[in-house]
Amino acid sequence: MTAAAQAEVDVHLSITGRVQGVGFRDALMAQARALQARGWVRNRHDGSVEAVLRAPAPSLAALTAWARRGPPAAHVERVEQRAASAAESALVGAGFARLPSA
Repeated sequence: MTAAAQAEVDVHLSITGRVQGVGFRDALMAQARALQARGWVRNRHDGSVEAVLRAPAPSLAALTAWARRGPPAAHVERVEQRAASAAESALVGAGFARLPSA
């Protein structure tokens, strides 16, 4: 694997649709851990789910593709992806966490 493929990047995902009350956060955490990604996920009061993912580009691509489907009970309408802000990246710890709703 090249150094560029191994370099970790932080991305922010905003996922809308039927994504709360369907196990989306737990399923995303399981996917992220399986791909050895770090970051966090939380529900938003507007009904969306947001996540910050830190991983090499191939893992980020796989996680983003998974987020576009979600777990079986979810109905994902849209996934918006952008670079994570410094404040969002500062919340990334050693593993993958579920943060309180915001």
